[in-house]
Amino acid sequence: MCPLIFAIMQTQHSDAKNPLHEPGYIRLYRSGELERRMKRAVKSLEECQVCPWQCGINRLADKTKVCRTGRYARVASYFAHFGEEDCLRGWRGSGTIFFSWCNLRCVFCQNHDISQAEAGTESTPLMLAAMMIELQEQGCHNINWVTPEHVVPQILEALPIAIERGLRLPIVYNTSGFDSLESIQLMDGIVDIYMPDFKYWSSEKSKRYLKHAEYPAVTRAVIREMHRQVGDLQFDEQGLATKGLLVRHLVMPGETDESEEIMNFLANEISPDTYVNIMDQYYPTAKVTPENYQEINRPISSEELLQVFRSALASGLHRFDTRAAS
Repeated sequence: MCPLIFAIMQTQHSDAKNPLHEPGYIRLYRSGELERRMKRAVKSLEECQVCPWQCGINRLADKTKVCRTGRYARVASYFAHFGEEDCLRGWRGSGTIFFSWCNLRCVFCQNHDISQAEAGTESTPLMLAAMMIELQEQGCHNINWVTPEHVVPQILEALPIAIERGLRLPIVYNTSGFDSLESIQLMDGIVDIYMPDFKYWSSEKSKRYLKHAEYPAVTRAVIREMHRQVGDLQFDEQGLATKGLLVRHLVMPGETDESEEIMNFLANEISPDTYVNIMDQYYPTAKVTPENYQEINRPISSEELLQVFRSALASGLHRFDTRAAS
């Protein structure tokens, strides 16, 4: 292990004890608040404002626009996922539900076959609830909603049904970071672990590679709100995440300056205890070819990865995914 990127992680296992956990969404369900939020969210589909695009179309009438999703969510797959961070996958897997389509158009998306092409099955609230229960019965440590930005109302519609059928697992909200503040506020007390990406710092780069110049401003705002709700990431005595914020950042070729800005933001404006996964798995795919986006048509170098870790450490961050430091 390189000493320059080594992060002291032994303290993570003592960050939190493991009291008998009743998810917050159970309390919201009992009080009637969950139903009130669900009804408000579903009604918002009439003139859709679910994500920052604010398309204004009637998704209740099955109209579609940027996210290409109408009345019901599409699910590409659901399974016990062992490729997530160690603190999420544990030894029984993270119960991932991969929603199809996406509200961004990242030119380098490594899941472009489900995010930018029609995939999966249209799923009613009953079907979504059944998926959550099946994953719980398989022994998964949590329910992990992947790419939920455009289907928050549909998720909230399914959640009471899942609760009535016995759902008790922590909820992971696994997002690109391009969420509306209203959607994240609807999730207050429901989500246990927020896991947003933070891809680019500058509007210029976001416009070129993600196809929306407001991405950085939107993501900064939602990460602040996520941290306000759940705080820094906490763990039980077995090293499993129980509550808090985990930020992912994919290192891009030639963009270490962007990474440095993101690390400074997390350390100085969120918390120096922010848990970060600095990801090294970028490779050219999707629309990145020698003819298109030539400047990112290569893997990152070991020096670029090392430079981002140096920036993170210099900013004051010290809690990293253990695999990222190996």
